[in-house]
Amino acid sequence: MKILVGLSGGVDSSATAYLLKQAGHEVIGATMSIWDKNTNFRGDGSADSCFSPHEEQDIETARKICKQLDIPYYVFDCSEEYKKTVLHNFKTEYMSGRTPNPCVWCNATIKFDALPNTARANGIEFDKFATGHYAQLDFDEISKRYRILRGVDPKKDQSYFLYRLKQEQLARILLPLGQYTKAEVRNFAKLAGLEVADKADSQDFYSGDINDILQNEPQEGNFVDKNGKILGKHQGFWHYTIGQRRGMGVSAEKPLYVIGINKDKNEVILGFDDETLKSSLTCSNLSWLAIEGIESPLKVLARIRSSQVPTPATISKIENDKVLVEFENLQKAIAPGQSVVFYDDNVVLGGGIIDK
Repeated sequence: MKILVGLSGGVDSSATAYLLKQAGHEVIGATMSIWDKNTNFRGDGSADSCFSPHEEQDIETARKICKQLDIPYYVFDCSEEYKKTVLHNFKTEYMSGRTPNPCVWCNATIKFDALPNTARANGIEFDKFATGHYAQLDFDEISKRYRILRGVDPKKDQSYFLYRLKQEQLARILLPLGQYTKAEVRNFAKLAGLEVADKADSQDFYSGDINDILQNEPQEGNFVDKNGKILGKHQGFWHYTIGQRRGMGVSAEKPLYVIGINKDKNEVILGFDDETLKSSLTCSNLSWLAIEGIESPLKVLARIRSSQVPTPATISKIENDKVLVEFENLQKAIAPGQSVVFYDDNVVLGGGIIDK
């Protein structure tokens, strides 16, 4: 089989290319260039992130890996698509007082869409597109649907980030690392003699100041409690997200957390730990994977962040593109704009964007 592998210059994608070649496939390496050179980066010069001014270093690393594995390598410019979708969504959500999840949108619209499509448009022929995500893929003969399953390594499972992929995308991809642990993958890279075997994982979407992307001037506003009492000053609500504890500079008898944002008044609402706990949420902009949707209440396991252990909940249809999620246990810091993903055991049923 002829397989295009999305390479980031990290250990996971490099090990993916190695394993597929070892299995006898014809492998091609490709990297998507997404960095906007007009971004005024004000971050850690040594930080490793997905959207980064150090992209050229990652490209050179990926090029060396491909040379070592003796496979062809290409770089495709996806920066305009990335800017129009991922960065636009990032800015729009933040300026709406919500917390965006750029990795979810990048996977659905860029990594698993724009990159392979651009490769084909440039005359690269391949049967499947593979990445180094820690998630599993199968095809259910009963429902006749492709399904995403959690990776076997609970600490590295990335199924949360893939719930927006469509059936036509799943039909064309491979996820070879879902059946391995991170330690096993690093060992594969060491066996191959790849220099990235001990390379640290990317830590975040962006390691700079988010104002590099938002491009907002400071705007003084108030920290307030839930009753509207002024507790202090800040320089713009977009610097804060629900559940945030540090960086407020407001003293109190107990640690304070961000429990709400009022963008119209440029207010950041603070409260104590117990005020961050909620029992339910509503979500919209739904994307279903293993099922076509729901008509009656369904018991599921739900995740409101990628690092969370899925927790019991019941989901109920409110309208065609909106669901109520009721948790068995109180959940901390539910953030509008983030994704909630539903599971049946290890299988991703679907998910949506949290409204409130």
